[in-house]
Amino acid sequence: MHLLLRYLQNKYDFLWYRQILSWRKLSLSRKLTLESSSFYKKLSSRYKRQFEHRVVCFLKDKQFQHRYAKPILEEQKVLISCIAVMLTFGRRNYLMDQLETILIFDEPFESAANTEKHKGEYNPRAAVLALSWPDVLKGINIKDDNINLALHEFTHVLHIESERAHYIDALRYHKYHQKILLTLLDKDLRINLARSRYFREYAFTNQYEFMAVLTEYYFESPTELKQLFPKLYALISKALLMKEKWVN
Repeated sequence: MHLLLRYLQNKYDFLWYRQILSWRKLSLSRKLTLESSSFYKKLSSRYKRQFEHRVVCFLKDKQFQHRYAKPILEEQKVLISCIAVMLTFGRRNYLMDQLETILIFDEPFESAANTEKHKGEYNPRAAVLALSWPDVLKGINIKDDNINLALHEFTHVLHIESERAHYIDALRYHKYHQKILLTLLDKDLRINLARSRYFREYAFTNQYEFMAVLTEYYFESPTELKQLFPKLYALISKALLMKEKWVN
């Protein structure tokens, strides 16, 4: 039965269940921060309970550290966790098993891989995601520029996870990532992408950046993305198993 269920889920892109129980609650101060999330505010009461439960679980599962050992604010923890939970809300597995520590900087930082300044960086070998807090906050507060640093970097975590893990959510993401890459080979689509100048040029750096940028646009301007590139919209929706009512 287990193998049959996995086969059906993988073939037809559904989850037999994604959340059975939602009982965990945030403290009052954390709940006030949660209620600033525009994604959370659009949810029904049932899904709000699920979202809050998942934020609590994510907070418990991850280590939040400041690069220079300064205290981490509760607002920082909750807002970052809200972005992660929003991205994975359609999935059963939402804790990002390939991530253990979220490292916060007060400004863009020098990458360990090179001497360039980075606003965010995911190190899969160390299971660490480094984020510049001012840029995280900017991405959250400005909702119409299709730039959200935390969302972008968490997408990299999901992308790497899809190449290493073997559970349904990871397999689905990998399958639709491949379909998106095949779609990009279509000549007419490439012409439309070039003419529209809808996506910022950084999206075309490599496949990882395209998926991350596509995800930013999906959450920040879903209506426009669906109108301009309906196939890309449909594929990223299926990759994340995201319901349209959650993002529009």
